[in-house]
Amino acid sequence: MRDDAVESGGTGGSDGDAAGEGRDGNAADATLAETAERAVTAGGAYLRDRFASGRSDAEYSAMDVKTEAGHEAEDRILSVLRERHPGHAITAEESGEHAGEAVRWVVDPLDGTNNFAVGIPTFGVAATAVAADARLAADTESAARLDGRTSVSGTDPRDPLATAVAVPTLEDCYVAHRGGGVRYNGERVTVTTGDTVDPAHATVGMLVGPAVLSGGVEAREWEAVADAVESEVKRGIRTWAPVVYWGLFARGQLDGFVAYHPPEREQLAGELLAREADAVERSEGPLSVFGADEATADALWTAATDALEES
Repeated sequence: MRDDAVESGGTGGSDGDAAGEGRDGNAADATLAETAERAVTAGGAYLRDRFASGRSDAEYSAMDVKTEAGHEAEDRILSVLRERHPGHAITAEESGEHAGEAVRWVVDPLDGTNNFAVGIPTFGVAATAVAADARLAADTESAARLDGRTSVSGTDPRDPLATAVAVPTLEDCYVAHRGGGVRYNGERVTVTTGDTVDPAHATVGMLVGPAVLSGGVEAREWEAVADAVESEVKRGIRTWAPVVYWGLFARGQLDGFVAYHPPEREQLAGELLAREADAVERSEGPLSVFGADEATADALWTAATDALEES
């Protein structure tokens, strides 16, 4: 696990390159990426039709929204995963843990459930493959120190193998694997595919997880971070459908991303998209920052870390 700050930029999945496999990465990860694409396409097709019907069947709690559509989409995703890789483990938002070996699939069948439920067409589907033993630390001390993002065996869960993200209403799909770059609807993209602007004119995605939403010190810290970041950029988008915005970032439509105590199912997908799209990364503990260039990453990182020190 990276106790110290991680600084990287433009790596594009260097593991594959180091092995002499080139920018297309390795065959095993490419196969996982193909599976991920098939899975999110199956789940996304169902959600697109269900959304068009106007039926959400939502159940609301103080912290979350659940829909029948989320369960149905997950069933379709898991069907693809089990057909192609019957021995793999799965962590799914709706049905929980499914035992397996070698690879663990982290599934978010409906990211942006509240949007879906109220008729806002901004929601996505994500499936990400990681090493099967890359599980979050269960002990309280590790979780508090590192946001639970270290593996019980030492494998870093922030190094996913492959991912796919579907945006059903737009029929968009983003696919990535280590060393293979990012493909958006079949075309290679990077964070510099769109216009590059200076930090003061940047539009930045912002993501938090349950630790922040539950209130307490994490919530106060995040408000300080968010205020500081928003003062440095043109616009900060506090998104409730982060995988959609990770995709936009990966193809250069956003200029950066800031995450604090993020949920695993959304962050793993987003981080791989960002890294494979040649983003510049700064991360330490529960805070991670990505920029389309060094200047943006540095501006976001300085604003966020200064705010945490002062909060």
